[in-house]
Amino acid sequence: MNKIIFFFLLILYGSLPALAQKNDKPLTIERLTDSFYIYTTYRPIDNNPYPANSMYLVTGKGVVMFDTPWDTTQFQPLLDSIWQRHHQQVVLCIATHFHADRTAGLAFLKSKGVPTYTSKLTYDLCKQRAEKQAQFYFINDTTFNFGNYSFQTYYAGPGHSADNIIIWFNAFKIIYGGCLLKSTENKSVGNIDDANLTEWPKTLKKIMQKFPNPAFVIPGHFGWEPGALKHTLKLVEEYNRSH
Repeated sequence: MNKIIFFFLLILYGSLPALAQKNDKPLTIERLTDSFYIYTTYRPIDNNPYPANSMYLVTGKGVVMFDTPWDTTQFQPLLDSIWQRHHQQVVLCIATHFHADRTAGLAFLKSKGVPTYTSKLTYDLCKQRAEKQAQFYFINDTTFNFGNYSFQTYYAGPGHSADNIIIWFNAFKIIYGGCLLKSTENKSVGNIDDANLTEWPKTLKKIMQKFPNPAFVIPGHFGWEPGALKHTLKLVEEYNRSH
């Protein structure tokens, strides 16, 4: 009998690491189009893994990151994965607003010699809120060129936060929206601790007018598809009508 119990416990406890590994979601990377990749890291919320989307672009001059991992254990694994997949080093990172799911890795990247940028507004908010701060900042909407790729930052106004910017890739019609935009999977406006709910709809409408008919729209959390802009506008307007 003791042998049977021991054997059962061996199977049970021997399977726990495998079960934990199966449920663990430290880092996923998915190709979007061309040389654009969405990487997702996770943090527990209500005991469930909650995803945060970021993106990187592989150019002939190196890899450009847009936002950093939220999970602090994935800073080096992400760089290792990028090198293993593309044999390229990260040469730039731009964070889209001051919250930790966008900025947590800025100091780490700086320690690796990677230039990091935010808007001046984000730069100042990071300092005020004791979040990781970029090495450099830009004051106005700025166009960056790397290899044969070009993209521009755009600040349309407050929304999810006072400083949220988007990044537009004209040649591929990609809007990288960060947490200003909600996935079509979202049923609510989510975290509004720093939101400007009055201005958020106006900000979204400016983006929709300036960049009509995008092929890809990347929100800060959960799945991505072009309908995220209209969906976010609907969620915010419904929230405003009910409060």
